[in-house]
Formats: sequence, structure tokens, C-alpha cells
Amino acid sequence: MSTTQTDSLVELAARKELPNHQFTDSATVEWIKANRPDFTPGWPQPLRDTTKALIEQAAIPTRWLAEPRLADSIHGHRHGLRTAVLAALLADLHRLDESDTATTVIAAAVHDCQRQHDKDDPGHGSRAAVWLGANADLVWTHFHLRPTPTDVIKAATAVRLHEVPYEKFTADDRADHARSAQICDIVKAADALDRYRLPKLSWWPNSRYVREPAFDQLLPLAYDLVVTSEEAFLSGASSTAAVRFAVAEKGLV
Repeated sequence: MSTTQTDSLVELAARKELPNHQFTDSATVEWIKANRPDFTPGWPQPLRDTTKALIEQAAIPTRWLAEPRLADSIHGHRHGLRTAVLAALLADLHRLDESDTATTVIAAAVHDCQRQHDKDDPGHGSRAAVWLGANADLVWTHFHLRPTPTDVIKAATAVRLHEVPYEKFTADDRADHARSAQICDIVKAADALDRYRLPKLSWWPNSRYVREPAFDQLLPLAYDLVVTSEEAFLSGASSTAAVRFAVAEKGLV
């Protein structure tokens, strides 16, 4: 946790004074709870056993992070693991095969691993894609899998493009996206679903920015995962344990 952040993230965001490294706090979590949206009821289908196994491995080691200080920040382990869980749910919803499901979950798990800070950090997706390509054997082994060149290219493409808005795709981006569109779209959607952790309502999930028909269906679950895991973390659980608690509470594994 930060030793210098004294005001809540909500207060800092309102003053446009958010620091480079941002850590959740009790006041911000209470603000998130007070602003719970009026959701349309929805719930995902049960996960396949093979997908549950992927989720069990989706917490990445801190040594994979470019900036270890981000491990417990708003782009750290809790965000990465929740994004992987949401990507897994979407992959199963779309009936991706086991290989593409694993590729999707892996991309989601590492998508922010090369961030230097919690602000926009342009290029962090490209850096993470390069890192993933260079460390593919390490990453897939962590998931008890073996990578194929195609798997690595698909995952790296999704990681690279996750930070690029669709309307800003270059011709090369569009060509890369076309080769693994569904995986890219799921990772972008899963990342966007986890935005309830952010301290401004205008930064919360918005289906306008994704290409995922099931996006709204997962909003209630995404919100609950944030609240439950952030509260567990503030109560003393590690980032990984906090998300695993939230996932188990929702009966996902």
C-alpha cells in the first residue's frame, strides 16, 4: 500500500490530482457501493471445468511486473485476475474452444504487466505484447500448458490492442485484429468490465467502447467482483486471495 496517498482516490480524481501509483482506500470503496447502478438482472452460464482450471492459475507472479509497486495498485494483481475471470466467462459464453479460451485468459491475465504507472501510460500494451512473446514458454507453463506460435501471436495481439480504441486502429491494427478478432474483443471487453474500481463515474464500464453483445449481461457480476475483492483486500487479504474469495463467493469455481 502507498504510504503517501492520504486523500481518497475519489477526492484526488475530482481535483485531477491522481498520483502515478494509485491504491484503493475505504472511502473510495464506500463511494463505489453508494453509486451501485440499477442493473438489469443477468448471470453467466456455469464455467467449464477446463476454464475453471485456467482461472485457478490466472494470478501472475509479481516478478512478471515491470513495476513491482503496481502489484497492489488499481492496475495490479486484483485488476489482472478479475479481468482474466471476466475473459474466461466471455470465452465460455461464446463457446471458444479450449485452446482459444486459454489464449484469451492468458492475454487478459498479463495485459497490464508492463505498466510503469496507473495513469494512461501509452504503449503499455505494446510493451506487454513484446514481453509476452519473449516469455511465452514461462507464461504458458505457469498455466500448465504449452504454447504454439499461433497461440502466442493471438495473445500478444490482444494484449497489444487492449489499450487502443477501435476508432484509433491503424491499417496494421485492423489487419492484426482481423486475424484474432474474437479474442481481442473479449480481452478489451473484460478489461472494460473491471472499470468499476475507478474513482469517477464517467470512467465506469460503457458498452459504447467495446464490441461484445454480452457486455451488459456481465455488468452486475463485474461490479460485485470489484466490491467484494476490494473490501477483502482492505480487510487484510492479499490481492490474489481477495479476488479468489470474490470468485468463490459468486460460485464461479
